[in-house]
Amino acid sequence: MSGHSKWASIKHKKAATDAKRGQLFTKLARAIAIAAREGGGDPDANFTLAAAIEKARSYSMPKDNIQRAIDRGTGEGDGGAIERVVYEGYGPGGAAVLVDALTDNRNRTSAEVRHAFDKAGGSLGEPGSVAWQFEKKGVILVDGERYSEDDLIAAIDAGAEDVALDGDVLKVTAEPASLSAVRAALEGTQVEVESAELAMEPSSTVEISEESEARALVRLIESLDDHDDVEAVHANFDIPESLLEQVAA
Repeated sequence: MSGHSKWASIKHKKAATDAKRGQLFTKLARAIAIAAREGGGDPDANFTLAAAIEKARSYSMPKDNIQRAIDRGTGEGDGGAIERVVYEGYGPGGAAVLVDALTDNRNRTSAEVRHAFDKAGGSLGEPGSVAWQFEKKGVILVDGERYSEDDLIAAIDAGAEDVALDGDVLKVTAEPASLSAVRAALEGTQVEVESAELAMEPSSTVEISEESEARALVRLIESLDDHDDVEAVHANFDIPESLLEQVAA
């Protein structure tokens, strides 16, 4: 699965330095607000909110922005018209793709997501068509060139299910409710976390080795990621690391 985790690392680094950071912060704030609205403003009692905050922290979102988003979700401000929608489909090469969206206009977002799939040579499916291939997990990525698996023992002690070297990325997986505790444990031992968020982890992967398919698939995922209403995109591809770096450049 090196291609899968490598893409997550590439995507995080691109977003963290992207000129569209304002758009990114808007998306992160919306996710925090919705999580607070649905489950309350206490992250200790609302792991979806805790995970949204962890993701925001991974992109250096200011604490004041995070708190304002929580306050908005718990009633201080508007935002009640936004709803969660999940889209499922297949991209080039047969890769399963899940799209988490937060939208105030389901018809508009559905049409635009469908257009993105069609343009890339993929197809949008019915609800349930690919979701069965994924499981929600807390996922933390750490630079595998700076740290070893032994450096991440604290993650296991804090409740992580697995720590594995995946190419040049160390990937820590945990139950969603344990994400905050695992991150805190790593940071407590001076391990720098690249990203920490809830992700839909695939139970199996589809190998994409043709350059044309890999390029089209990466472009599809990037176009979905760039959509204002899209919170996250999950896929089950495995593109060889060298090819992935080439098409994602």
